[in-house]
Amino acid sequence: MGRRILNDALRSMVNAERRGKASVELKPISTVISSFLKIMKDRGYIKDFQVYDPHRVGRITVQLQGRIKDCRALTYRQDVKAKDIEDYRLKTLPTHQWGYVVVTTPEGVLDHEEAIKRNVGGQVLGYFH
Repeated sequence: MGRRILNDALRSMVNAERRGKASVELKPISTVISSFLKIMKDRGYIKDFQVYDPHRVGRITVQLQGRIKDCRALTYRQDVKAKDIEDYRLKTLPTHQWGYVVVTTPEGVLDHEEAIKRNVGGQVLGYFH
């Protein structure tokens, strides 16, 4: 169920970007969505996001920047070893120049570059470019 919530949130962001909206509100939320958005913000794909009332159903308001072409969560669990992350990225992302695969690891939710640097594997959450 958690990956479905993440996928719905990411698809809402992509649809709002395609319509030219400046912001989008995501409901329901989870900590995984917040972690995914933090990576997107650090990599410059969104401007900012605000979490409102995280202890209840809550909502997140995301300020869009217009850089997201596609963003998806994988609804099936796929384990990837640290040495196989780069091969997975090349297979998944459409270009070699940009885009990030997001992996949940024992050290937290990381993008593929950080996971390779720390030499940890985990489960693939999704990707964005």
